[in-house]
Amino acid sequence: MSRIGLKPLDLPEGVEVKVDGLTVNVKGPKGELSRTIHEDMKINIEDNQLVVERPSESKLHRSLHGTTRTIIANMVEGVTKGFEKALEINGVGYRAQMQGNKLIVNAGYSHPVEVDPMEGIEIECPTNTKIVVKGINKEKVGATAANIRAIRTPEPYKGKGIRYEGEYVRQKEGKTAK
Repeated sequence: MSRIGLKPLDLPEGVEVKVDGLTVNVKGPKGELSRTIHEDMKINIEDNQLVVERPSESKLHRSLHGTTRTIIANMVEGVTKGFEKALEINGVGYRAQMQGNKLIVNAGYSHPVEVDPMEGIEIECPTNTKIVVKGINKEKVGATAANIRAIRTPEPYKGKGIRYEGEYVRQKEGKTAK
């Protein structure tokens, strides 16, 4: 077994990690996450540190090693701090609002678009041009934010659409008359 190149993951106070065969359960103050890992990866918990080990130096095992460690690190961060993604809406008449736990987006279509959050995901709309997606599972937060952005991706001429906060959309020059 080898653990070359990857440092052990320090477990914060109040986080409990259980390894049951191929299933890793992480429990913390914000909730509980569970994930099945690849059968070749071995996880050991020693001195409040989590160590991921690989059986060989093959390309597959090296890539699985880093991926497994990162997934578990994201689970630990999720149950302690949580994740959030913010989106901005640009465009005349484009807006969003909450209706119960559903997000209603008016983005230039003939009808409003409804977005139901996945289980464990919370959507907030502090203003009608800002959307915040929160949760403990990084994968679900990113997928929900991407689905909302896909309703109306930013176009390159006027910049109208839904974009991630801080995302840069390169502006193209329009046609000019001769």
